[in-house]
Amino acid sequence: MVTVNPWLLLVYSVPRHPTSARVFVWRRLKQLGAEALQDATWALPSGTRTLEHFQWLVSEIREMRGRATLWEARLAAGDERALRRRFEEPVEAGYRKLLADLRRRGADRPAIARRFQQLQSRDYFECALGRRVRTALQKKGKP
Repeated sequence: MVTVNPWLLLVYSVPRHPTSARVFVWRRLKQLGAEALQDATWALPSGTRTLEHFQWLVSEIREMRGRATLWEARLAAGDERALRRRFEEPVEAGYRKLLADLRRRGADRPAIARRFQQLQSRDYFECALGRRVRTALQKKGKP
């Protein structure tokens, strides 16, 4: 059974030297919240924003004299759910930490709000915990 939710797959290689090129690509993939499927195959849910991010990264990789191919793929239902959980679990853990931090007396709400924005940029499936954090931040922000 094939699902209707497409995924973007980035397959790339960059020269071994300088190592800064590989580190740059790896850091950017981690910032995006992409998931490694194999050594140099990374996935993101398909969408306008994620497509733009991966297209930009493809250009960067090619400028480094690397090779990059961007694919759109569909996964079997069981594989789809497992991959989706790989995206959801770290985001949910981050939201739980933010909620715990908000409960602490003297919580640094501006810092928590910044961390919330960073997490939201990787919350591709709009986790319910994210809505709870947003509500908690709004309530805590009122005098």
